[in-house]
Amino acid sequence: MDNSIIIKIATPADTHYAAAITNEMEASAKARGTGIAKRSPEYVSLKIEEGKAVIAHTHNGEWVGFCYIETWGHGTYVANSGLIVAPQYRKSGVAKAIKQKIFTLSRERYPDAKLFGLTTGLAVMKINSDLGYEPVTYSELTQDEDFWAGCRSCVNFDILVSKERKNCLCTAMLFDPADHYEPAETSEHFSDKKNVYERLLQWKQHIFMNLRQRREKNLQAGKKTSILSFIFNL
Repeated sequence: MDNSIIIKIATPADTHYAAAITNEMEASAKARGTGIAKRSPEYVSLKIEEGKAVIAHTHNGEWVGFCYIETWGHGTYVANSGLIVAPQYRKSGVAKAIKQKIFTLSRERYPDAKLFGLTTGLAVMKINSDLGYEPVTYSELTQDEDFWAGCRSCVNFDILVSKERKNCLCTAMLFDPADHYEPAETSEHFSDKKNVYERLLQWKQHIFMNLRQRREKNLQAGKKTSILSFIFNL
């Protein structure tokens, strides 16, 4: 990773990056053709002011990357959310360094909490595996309604609802401090199963995106057929 990049716990002095961060989050989601829950600059600024965010920037002040902490179920679950890296700094090791920093911060502030994440990217799955996260079913995540309400702004929310919050394009991963494998074990497991996870992600995206396209065509034709009915008819 470039030595000119500073990775640190964000402070109130970093709130001026908020708009650039949220703009890149939205642009990145559109480029991937997948959805994320939208964040506002005000929300990102709040996380920075609370000391619940990690930011990366150059010595010259150019924004590089970002991630923040969210808590659910009265602090029993913690999510490291909104990981984003500026396009010109991707594949440089910045994302992994940010995730390590936010993971350490989360463990320090919430030592007994279960850490979880939802991702559509194989690269993030690899980073999480290196930290000791394991792929899990959605039932093992927080059931806090506020968390799931945050998915409403995601373009895939109708898929999540149709699957009764049991599945979606995202893969769920969890680190349970009371019952977890060591990072070396989860990292090795991921390496062994990488091709399987890659095919699974591709399959989910192919199936769910086709369902959406078919539904949109039906809506344009005046038919009110739900994604749920398509799933049952596969």
